[in-house]
Formats: sequence, structure tokens, C-alpha cells
Amino acid sequence: MDLGLFMMPLHDLKRNITTALQEDREAIILADKLGFSEAWVGEHTSASSEPIVDPLQFFATLIHATQNIKFATGVLNLPQQHPASVAGRVAQFDHLSNGRYIMGVGPGGLTTDMELFNTLEMNRAEMVADSVDIIHKIWASDPPYEIIGKYWKVVVKEQVIPSLGFGPMQKPYQKPYPPIAISVMSPSSSSARQAGERGWNIVSANFTPPENVATHWEQYAIGCSNAGRKLDRKKWRVARSILVTDTDQEAADYLARDKTSYGAYYDYIIEDMAAFKLLGVLKPSKDTPDADVTRKNCLNWMVVSGSPKTVLDKLVAFVDQMGGPFGTLLMTQKDWDIPAMHKRTMELLAHDVMPKLRQHVATLQAAE
Repeated sequence: MDLGLFMMPLHDLKRNITTALQEDREAIILADKLGFSEAWVGEHTSASSEPIVDPLQFFATLIHATQNIKFATGVLNLPQQHPASVAGRVAQFDHLSNGRYIMGVGPGGLTTDMELFNTLEMNRAEMVADSVDIIHKIWASDPPYEIIGKYWKVVVKEQVIPSLGFGPMQKPYQKPYPPIAISVMSPSSSSARQAGERGWNIVSANFTPPENVATHWEQYAIGCSNAGRKLDRKKWRVARSILVTDTDQEAADYLARDKTSYGAYYDYIIEDMAAFKLLGVLKPSKDTPDADVTRKNCLNWMVVSGSPKTVLDKLVAFVDQMGGPFGTLLMTQKDWDIPAMHKRTMELLAHDVMPKLRQHVATLQAAE
């Protein structure tokens, strides 16, 4: 099982954008040094709380500041951009990074972006599939191009001049193309089933309880079965909010405070989900009343916290609850209200927890 980092990234609205971006870079550089396998970063055009507009541009600043970590878009919001533009930017970044790229894609979840790009009333899930198909056809062919999808078309045929190199669009470094992944959050997500049908990877969100995360794999398995695809649990990434401190009491004392970045994170998520009638994403059961979706309960339901031993025990139980190992555990980055504590969490998770969790996983796999 690999260890990765996922950041929306979510920052306090009072934070200076320059400082926040520097902090996000520092987190990924540290993750690389600690042996994290990949780093996921979101894309939002109209949100000061989640301020990375172009994750590929952000990642480009980290290619030579890191050694091994793979860069993953979490996600490229495909309904909001032309497939030819995405194909070109992704192919270029894939070459610049020598293939250290995972192409996370999705329909977009920020309503102001949907309003901005006029996709509020569109079938965005269908647009994602259409866009990916067009992008892959671009990468699989040479000019002249005449690729007609449902929502976009790519036509370059009358102005092609081979002697001047006019017409060809870049193909990626990875062959035939970078791996595709899609994020899922809702219980029994149809997106997970779609991913299974198409052979994509899935990333289960950290802001849904374990009971719901388990349904993501169930739906993915249905999708694979529908398409006659072989199941591969390595294609499943699971994001979790994790806090590792030297003692259990230190974690408990921090989470009990009125003002913490973990508490602020779930306050944000609760308000966001409530605004769009999606509180079910945060509930461990469909019978859970809306009134029970509180900061305190979300911290209890969704944050894996404590000393290295306690966090290990909780993660072992979580893996067992998921029906066995998955490909990658993604620690979800929080705003660094206490930088030393957040860095210590990453260090303890990488050095004290993951080696023993991998031993547990190896034992499970050997018994199969």
C-alpha cells in the first residue's frame, strides 16, 4: 500500500495567497522527502478558499524541487475547458515531468465555477466522458483531425502544413497516455460504477464516513463486471483526514479546541454540503438526522487521530472494514495552523505508521 498526499487545498480566508501557495509547495516537497508516492491538488477558478486555479502550472514549479513523487490533478474540471486545450497542456506537463503525472478528472463541484463557465444545467458527468474520449482520440491520431463528440469537436484539416509542422497536437510522454482517475464521494456513487466500466482509477473522498467509502468499491466492482474488466484494488485510492501526534492526549487536546484547521475544514464541508442538500455524503447512515451532522461528530466519524500506535490500530481496522487492502492511502492536507504539528504528522505517518500498516497488508495478501 502506497502513501500519498491530497490537498484541495483549503485555506483560511484571511491567509495571504502568496504565503498559502508557498506552504502548499513546502508540504509537497516534504512529502517527497518522506517517501510519499503522489500528491493530489485541486482546481478552482472562483474560490479564495481553494485558491489553485491551475494545478498543472502549480506542479510545474515542483518538478525540479522533488525527486520521485508523482503529480496528480484532483481534479481537472473537464466540462469547463475545451478537450484540445486539456490534451495539449497535459501532454506538455507529462513531458516536463518525465511521466510523473496522474490525470485526475471530474465534473467540477464548485457552483460558482459552474455559473462562470455556464455548465450549471449541463450533464457534467456525460461531458467528462465525452471530453476524455476526445482527448484520447487526439493522442491516438495525427492530422488531419476530425473528431466529433457530443459537446465539442476537434477539426484541423484545411490548414495543415506538414513541412512547417502545422497541425500535429502533442502526445503525452506516457504511452498510450497518463492513467485516468476520478473522485467519488456519495454513497453508492454512480461515478465509481462508471469508472469501473471504463477502467479508470477512483479516489474516495476523505469527507465521507468509512461506511460510505466501502460502497465506492462495491459500485466500482459492479462497473468492472458490467464491462468484463478484471478487478484491481490497486486502482482504488482512499483519502482520509489523519492526525498523528506523539501521544493520544496531544491529538485529543488539539481537536477539542474551538479553533483548529481540522475543525474549520469540517465546518466548511458541512456548510458546503448543506447548501446543496448533500448532507448525506457526511452521514454514516441514511437514517442519521441532519442535526447530527456537526463538527464534533464529523471529527469523530472521519478523522483518524492519536499516537502512532493508535493511528495504526485505527487504520488496520479501516483496511479490514474496506474488505482488504487498497492501492494508496491519501493523507488529506489541512491548513497549517501549527506548522510543526502538521509536519510531525506527516513524519510520524510515513516513518512510524505506514511500515507496520504495510506489514499488516502483506499478511492479508499472503493469506489470500
